[in-house]
Amino acid sequence: MHNRSVFIVKSDGTRQAFDGRKLEASLKKAGASLPVTEKIAGHIEREIEDGMSTSAIYRHAYELLHKFERPASARYSLKRAIAELGPSGFPFEKFVAELFKARGFETLTDQMVDGKCTNHEMDVVIWNENRLIMAEAKFHNEIGIKSDLKVALYIKARFDDLKGQKFMFGKERLLDEGLLITNTNFTTQAIKYSECSGVRLIGWNYPRSGNLHDLIEGEQLHPITCLSTLSSVEKKGLLDKGVVLCKSIRGDGETLRAAGLSQMTIDRAREESNLLCPVV
Repeated sequence: MHNRSVFIVKSDGTRQAFDGRKLEASLKKAGASLPVTEKIAGHIEREIEDGMSTSAIYRHAYELLHKFERPASARYSLKRAIAELGPSGFPFEKFVAELFKARGFETLTDQMVDGKCTNHEMDVVIWNENRLIMAEAKFHNEIGIKSDLKVALYIKARFDDLKGQKFMFGKERLLDEGLLITNTNFTTQAIKYSECSGVRLIGWNYPRSGNLHDLIEGEQLHPITCLSTLSSVEKKGLLDKGVVLCKSIRGDGETLRAAGLSQMTIDRAREESNLLCPVV
């Protein structure tokens, strides 16, 4: 694919040269077939103009992918689907808890825990027989916003206050690890400080392996906001009822109807759910 010399505007306002290889890689990562990937990439290259936003490019690519390969389009929209879990951070906290449950942990959200000097409201507490992890879930509605050094400093201070304290989750135990997890990315300074100070970070594409995107795809735990068969109002109704996972749409029909979904909508959403995150 030959790229013309055009510059695009990223979500954080910075400009960079358009690289068609990145677009192709993102389409392939979503599961698009090679013919469809090449067709979409070629179409975008012909249409792209200097100063076009990455959001506009994404929307155009998504529309084309949705037309050709719907399951791949749902995966392609995953990052924005996570951002749609807002505006409050609570659905994201529950989503994080579900990710760790799928990995064999027990979890609780919105827990008040006592530190040495003060008490702390912890977003997600995660434990198994051998480990106790406490996580701060930093949610952003805008995908261009990054968690910065101030956030990392604040989180490190909280975890330092909790170190050495005894907690009762399953059994009496000490805190093994503090985790800062976000649905977007971290600044370079935040990463450098956290790697030095021992605070574990999980962002959309950080670390290189085991990042948020990897966790979601690995466990096939896509959020309901991925489902194109549901309107924004219907998605909000489900989130208000505590339904955050795509696969949960295949569960209790009474909860779905209580969220305002018709039987026709439920059937269509379940069909799409089976395509996006099939039972294995």
